[in-house]
Amino acid sequence: MDLLFIHQNMPAQFKHLAPALAAQSRHRVLFLTCRKGIDLPGVRRVEYPAPRPAGPATHHYLRQFEASVRHGQQAVRAMLDLKREGIDPAVIIGHPGWGEMLFVKDIYPRAAVISYAEFYYSGQGADVGFDPEEPATIDTICRARARNAHLLLSLEMADFGLSPTEWQRSRHPAELRGKIRTIFDGIDMSTVKPDPAARFRLPDGRILTAADEVVTYVARNLEPYRGYPSFIRAVPAILAARPNAQIVIVGGDEVSYGKSPPSGGTWRAAMNAEVPLDTPEHAGRVHFLGRLPYNRYLSLLRISAAHVYLTVPFVLSWSCVEALATGCLVIGSDTPPVREVIDPGVNGLLVPFHDPAAIAATTIDALANRAGLLPLRRAARALAMDRYALDRCLPKQLELVHRAADLQR
Repeated sequence: MDLLFIHQNMPAQFKHLAPALAAQSRHRVLFLTCRKGIDLPGVRRVEYPAPRPAGPATHHYLRQFEASVRHGQQAVRAMLDLKREGIDPAVIIGHPGWGEMLFVKDIYPRAAVISYAEFYYSGQGADVGFDPEEPATIDTICRARARNAHLLLSLEMADFGLSPTEWQRSRHPAELRGKIRTIFDGIDMSTVKPDPAARFRLPDGRILTAADEVVTYVARNLEPYRGYPSFIRAVPAILAARPNAQIVIVGGDEVSYGKSPPSGGTWRAAMNAEVPLDTPEHAGRVHFLGRLPYNRYLSLLRISAAHVYLTVPFVLSWSCVEALATGCLVIGSDTPPVREVIDPGVNGLLVPFHDPAAIAATTIDALANRAGLLPLRRAARALAMDRYALDRCLPKQLELVHRAADLQR
């Protein structure tokens, strides 16, 4: 049986599912992507060239849709080539976010389609208007609705949707929500696990261990969507109250979501101008590491005394679940995606997203009461094992794929 995965940044959410299907000898698995230089065991990578971006004269509500149509066209050309080869996928599994999924049924009308329903935008109740410093205008509200055009068309065309969390599923239109299954991507708990003997070397050569007061913050990029300004504003109070605390910050200087600072440049630079951390009293205690290789990132989580995870009401980061899986004490933002995984006082702690004083106070108390909070760390690992472990999630994903394949028979 032919199976086709589609994601412009292979493997993304399908890094476990695609190889698992390829390992079943009756399947021929292909992956359509823009990304070069990545391979998965048993999976044939098929590249399509990235299209040119939307034109500058396009209405700003429509630029995302125009870019998506262009991606969809490139995917069509690649699928037509595959069709001429005799590739006839029974199931197509893909992410609609960049438009590649728009026209798959027009090329393969008999294929069952699973669309990864990661997020659906709206003018209220989620990220838009959440920040009091950037209240929603009628323009941002209307633009958020228009941003769903390619997502809605892709989901309407699909036979099934796949969403990683129940809150993310709940953001989608009620009329289509019934076709979406909530199954997390899955965390390999044999790799992502606690290690009391873990050590982490800082760039200056110092070694940190679980005996140290290490406060960690991790995001793909340091930006407001992941609460970076709130965290940085909390750091001076943490350093003042806990003279042995070390703050270790992981993340790039790009913008994944939202906007760049009004002054231009990076959010790291903007926040350093507001909250200078290179002063003599803070010297050597705040460490910006950029992005880390995965093994070093896991080592950092394993020695963390308090891990701060903040997000606006948006997609839940893998890093939040990975922190729970390594037994971190997670201090999370009291926002819907985080409330789905953290029960405050049971497997973690919650703080107001926009309240640096509360973030600092909770982190200070956590550092002062490390022994008393050990049950929360154990409960965090137990929750991750029970709900998000790969050996629980992957069978559900495989079952969904096989159920979709049955539609063709």
